[in-house]
Amino acid sequence: MEEHQGIREVIHCRGHQLVTGRHPTTFEITTEPHLTPSGNCIIGVQADKGCAGLSEEFKSALANDDALLRTTLSCGGIVFETRSKGSSRFLLDHPTDLVWRRSDFVCGRTIGIFSDTVARSLPRELIRCLAEGSEMTVELCVTRPVQGLKS
Repeated sequence: MEEHQGIREVIHCRGHQLVTGRHPTTFEITTEPHLTPSGNCIIGVQADKGCAGLSEEFKSALANDDALLRTTLSCGGIVFETRSKGSSRFLLDHPTDLVWRRSDFVCGRTIGIFSDTVARSLPRELIRCLAEGSEMTVELCVTRPVQGLKS
């Protein structure tokens, strides 16, 4: 597969009045409808899918050590892109949650590791939009390097 093509998924969710975007190592989107004050990594609720709901084609591509994940968050005219890595250790089987991590920790909720963005580094305009309960579109694109070519 060529790097520029990629396999795409789109997730729709919404913000919540308790979105603070303060977590130092992750950010998360969940299908759950509610958020508590301690959920400072959660930026979107009522998502239309968790990790388990992603297509098999997408999960198969992302579950590789050379996979790159580009995530575009769009809310109220604000668009922000973050990059993460995939892993052959990914399970991608959690029914409600998707978590992007700065570290290489992997569990069934993990969709990206070595993320260049965490909740507290997201643009504050985006966090304000989400705290108003606005809808957000999350576009995911996983790519892998072209196989068989020498650098």
